[in-house]
Amino acid sequence: MVKFGLRLSQNRAPEYPPEAYMDYDKLKEIIHELKKKKLARVDSTTREVSLTAPPPTNAAGRQLTADDSPVNEEDFYSTIDKELAKVESFTLQQVTELRKQIDNVENEVKGWVTSTATAATSTGLHKMNESQIESSRESADTVAKSFLILEKYVNINFMGFHKILKKHDKNSPQHQCKQFYINRMHQQAWVRGDYSDVVVRLSNIYSALRDDHAAEENKDGGQQSFLRSTTKYWVRTEDVSKVKYAILKHLPVFLQKTSTGESDSQLTNSVYFDNDQLELYHGRLDKTPGAIAYRLRWYGAGNPKLVFCERKTHRDTWTGEASVKERFTVDESEVKQVLNDKYPIDEKRKEMQSKKGATADEVDDWETLVREMIQVVQVKQLVPTMRTQYMRTAFQIPFDATVRISLDTNLCMISERGYDTLGGAKWFRDPEKPLADNEITRFPHAVLEVKLELGGANAEPPQWVTDLQNSGMLYEVHKFSKFIHGCAALLPEYVRSVPYWVDDASIRDSILRSGGGRILVKQDHDTGVGPGANEVYDHLLPFGNVKEPRLDAKGRTANTSSLVKGVDESPAKGAVATAEQYYADADVTEEEMLNSTLRGCCEDTCAGWMFPFCSGYNDDILTPTSVQKIEPKIFFANERTFLHWLHSGVTLYTIAAGILAFASDANSMTAHWYAMALLPISLGFCLYALHLFLWRSEKIKTRIPGRWDDSRGPLILGTT
Repeated sequence: MVKFGLRLSQNRAPEYPPEAYMDYDKLKEIIHELKKKKLARVDSTTREVSLTAPPPTNAAGRQLTADDSPVNEEDFYSTIDKELAKVESFTLQQVTELRKQIDNVENEVKGWVTSTATAATSTGLHKMNESQIESSRESADTVAKSFLILEKYVNINFMGFHKILKKHDKNSPQHQCKQFYINRMHQQAWVRGDYSDVVVRLSNIYSALRDDHAAEENKDGGQQSFLRSTTKYWVRTEDVSKVKYAILKHLPVFLQKTSTGESDSQLTNSVYFDNDQLELYHGRLDKTPGAIAYRLRWYGAGNPKLVFCERKTHRDTWTGEASVKERFTVDESEVKQVLNDKYPIDEKRKEMQSKKGATADEVDDWETLVREMIQVVQVKQLVPTMRTQYMRTAFQIPFDATVRISLDTNLCMISERGYDTLGGAKWFRDPEKPLADNEITRFPHAVLEVKLELGGANAEPPQWVTDLQNSGMLYEVHKFSKFIHGCAALLPEYVRSVPYWVDDASIRDSILRSGGGRILVKQDHDTGVGPGANEVYDHLLPFGNVKEPRLDAKGRTANTSSLVKGVDESPAKGAVATAEQYYADADVTEEEMLNSTLRGCCEDTCAGWMFPFCSGYNDDILTPTSVQKIEPKIFFANERTFLHWLHSGVTLYTIAAGILAFASDANSMTAHWYAMALLPISLGFCLYALHLFLWRSEKIKTRIPGRWDDSRGPLILGTT
């Protein structure tokens, strides 16, 4: 393991002077001096002092002399205070410079946009604008990369302070101060500062460079055929800004109005309802056809004003049906009426027709939905159960549903059990009252959701989406649900089963802090996963289990492990790294790196080249980033392919037997040799079919990502 002092020196950005970073070695030296002195704990009960009495002995009972080091605890405190102030000052200075650079790019973009709008269109002008666009894009890229380098600077210093404070408390247990300084750091501008305005302004610049326009609203969507898919990923906190930058280069940020101006994110609260048996939780967890989720959602800080009553219904896609989300809006004062079946539906119906101009069909659909949602509350005896809270950043071109992306940060789940609802008048916790540890769980990762609507000319997702999915920054978690995770972590005594991702090593600590340890296996468990699906599918856990954690995994297979190490350790190979090397991972896509490394990795033997199932590819899964979705028909397709290959082998065998039986005496020698040559070929077809069937069955069973077809075997066998 590389010591942090060495890691800090190797990961300094070449754009920043070394003195801008915390002096880790100096703080470490002070700790070593304090350790030698073995200072005793101060008696906090004594309230009198003597000016003539000598100082007390140290923790070893020895009196300190003039020969001992003059370093004391105050030196450590003053030094770390200076280092914190230095890092904060440098961070704010860099942010100020970045904002000035953004001002220049904005003025540049506004200048050529205005000139283009007012000047006559000509070929020469168009070419000049193209060069200006490219120049502005490069300037925007430079600002964005500088911001990401600054964030890396903040993160490595933040980690350094954590480590040096931990080392101090370990060596001076009588004078622990880590918690005090950690709380203090979280109140300083360089840690808690909100720089989302940088993201908003960059998004506006890229949008202007792309010349984005709102798409025409599709009012006849039911007459078109689209393939809709939704995929959820975990994103580590240190990669959030990188992911935002990768997206906003292609999609604009949906801006949110706040009290301080425009922001790239908005606080979102959703209260989920369930009954005492957690019927809705288990239905959603088991993916029962028709299982619903019932929630009340509002946006923005403070108490809700406009509330969205939503119902999500699960449908199995392989049946040809799609899951649906339906909702209607009510005022916060009307929520109690909805929950108590006293909502004035007839009055609201007339209001929709007279004031909002809704059609009869729209009003009928609205009434049906409202009556069904009111009825389900009464029939299933639903009560507030779980609240999810997060800051949501949305990326989308208005009215264009081809690609929609949302990124949820600061995610936490809050239990809504244990208080009097006052007959529906109170449906979420009092925000003024603090929460106990077992009433809230804070999720350690951000959650990215990618929604694609493909069809017609857009049959394939955009290349940039594929590059982002393969970037190594996203960890797919199939069917991840905030509601399900919150119930499993905060209501462990009520759940009969839990989702597979609770065994993931990266979220274990957050579950333990919220009192959900009973759903987790013990630290010394043999397999590291609980009983059930994870005994077979534990490789689907993004960061491994407690027995085999992979907290630094990049989400690749075993064949790319050397590449992962090379990328991680590349900054350490040279004394000084260039800016491009320092930030190379933002310019080189994962696909390019995989292609350059994996070309020929499965072709180490002739059998490995001919038949992929003979090679070592995908034998040892580290952390899959893409989980294959299995439909029931794929098992039958595998069996049909097996039977087709057997049919081909039996046909060749029959031909060989016929030649042996009916060949004339004159050509008996040639016929015999020809028939004997066909027999092993037919046997090879059958053996190939059996091996391919077993190989693909294992792939299907364990959901191993990658190609499940064999593009070479049929060609080789067919040419024989």
